[in-house]
Amino acid sequence: MGFRVASLWQAPAINPINQKALSVPILNPFNVYGRVFLLSWWGFFVAFWSWYAFPPLLTETIKNDLNLSQAEVANSNILALAAALIVRLVAGLACDRFFDKSVVGTANSLTAGLGNAGSGVTYFLMPAIFNSLVQRQGLSESKAWRVAFVVPFILITATAIVMILTCPDTPTGKWSSRSRDIQRHLDMRDTFLTTNTTGNKQWNASSIDSGNDTVQLNSSKGHGQFTDAQAQEDDLLTAASWELVEKPTVKSALGALCTLPTLTLLVVYFCSFGTELSVNSILGAYYAKNFPDLGQTGSGSWAAMFGLLNVVFRPAGGILADIIYRNTSSLWGKKILIHSFGIMLGVFLILIGIDDPRSKSMMFGLMTGLAFFDEAANGACFALVPHVRPTSNGRSCPFPLRVLRLSLS
Repeated sequence: MGFRVASLWQAPAINPINQKALSVPILNPFNVYGRVFLLSWWGFFVAFWSWYAFPPLLTETIKNDLNLSQAEVANSNILALAAALIVRLVAGLACDRFFDKSVVGTANSLTAGLGNAGSGVTYFLMPAIFNSLVQRQGLSESKAWRVAFVVPFILITATAIVMILTCPDTPTGKWSSRSRDIQRHLDMRDTFLTTNTTGNKQWNASSIDSGNDTVQLNSSKGHGQFTDAQAQEDDLLTAASWELVEKPTVKSALGALCTLPTLTLLVVYFCSFGTELSVNSILGAYYAKNFPDLGQTGSGSWAAMFGLLNVVFRPAGGILADIIYRNTSSLWGKKILIHSFGIMLGVFLILIGIDDPRSKSMMFGLMTGLAFFDEAANGACFALVPHVRPTSNGRSCPFPLRVLRLSLS
């Protein structure tokens, strides 16, 4: 089924087996799936804003006020990432996905793209808040940078409260009932979903929606004319049950982490998001070195654009991955796409390194190309994440990626 503009605000069709949405109602916060999507990207945005709130003020204001050495500045960043590692690991155990595999790349990449933009926005907002407190409120610089952090604190607290009050734990219900939900879906192996309840039962995977009728069959016994359809439905139900996130245990967590697919995903993300972190950390200084006339503010503003492009480029990678997957029904399409982005990412890095542009148009043009292939690769990577240990997705994704970010700091 092709893209429909109305799906941006209409309530999505639901897979009746795993209760996951078959479209992303981006513009419908009144629908539970649209609300979960909105608060997911907004929560990620505020988190990135807060995560990168220090660097815009750390280089000069905070460093001078606290008499920090460069080593202490670097260590503060490492400690912040280490704390995030612990929180992300715990939070990862509580994570679930609300969207079907056919659209999960789009949902994840949009969430990540809009969320990651917080790292760019903070380079504009934190200095603006700081300057306003100094110039309009008459606060000293020493007090102003401290008061400035009240803003992201208020946003984080308000966002958390809204999430708790308005979002369900999982598509199937409360977190505490997850084990029972898994068993209930496993028991549904004898259920056959069809849009035609008379005559020969023909299964069409593309017909899944919330309006399907349900008839009871003895699929395990495979009687008469239903045998082939039952086998096909049994496979579907098995796959859908496999997607339900299992109750976390130490054994399952270790099993999810110590697998080749998880480790491979770590390497892929190392090359894509690792590049983005590295570029973000030095881009402002690189611009200031090559273009002294920009000054500190101008260099920082242009460097922030690299992060802001996530709003467009990261979702583009996930959407393209979803389109390829829907048309090929093969993970190889997503894998080839990610590798293609990675190759072009390397090409742009080499071009920038060799040429070391002194022309602004050349530099910003090359950085835009780098941003596209890098951030689109991130989006495509998140389109692949749900296929890696689906029952342990909250553990197999955040923990190794946080370890990666810590190592890159």
